[in-house]
Amino acid sequence: MIFILLIICIIIFEWKTKNYIEAVYDDKKQTYLFHDKIRVRKYHNPGAFLNIMQYQRKLLHLISILFTCLIGIFFMITLFQKGNYILKLGLSLLLGGAFSNTYDRLSRNHVIDYFSFCTPFEKFNRIVFNISDFCILIGTLLVVLKTEHF
Repeated sequence: MIFILLIICIIIFEWKTKNYIEAVYDDKKQTYLFHDKIRVRKYHNPGAFLNIMQYQRKLLHLISILFTCLIGIFFMITLFQKGNYILKLGLSLLLGGAFSNTYDRLSRNHVIDYFSFCTPFEKFNRIVFNISDFCILIGTLLVVLKTEHF
């Protein structure tokens, strides 16, 4: 199925990208893409978004595992239902991103983030993301929109 393939692609892409960033970038190396609009660098995030729970790692690990498992169960329940393509897409993005970041938390004890945006807003520029973060965001929005309006 295409939705399972999407999850696998997210996981493999992120695994390869994070390993590349880990191997090639040190704490000072930075590169810029798209006419200096995106900065690529290595950042080890010990917590969740914006380092939330960075000092409660065991609890964060447990929450990450539970969240990923619940999304996985919900995904499996909806996978074999007819229709619901937007919901399935949202859950696929959400699960792929959640699995990738949870894997990082458990295997590395931090999540590897590797790009930030260059904007006029200095505080926003300091936030470092990975592709999984955007998969989680977009997936969540699709799930919420699908369950709220249909």
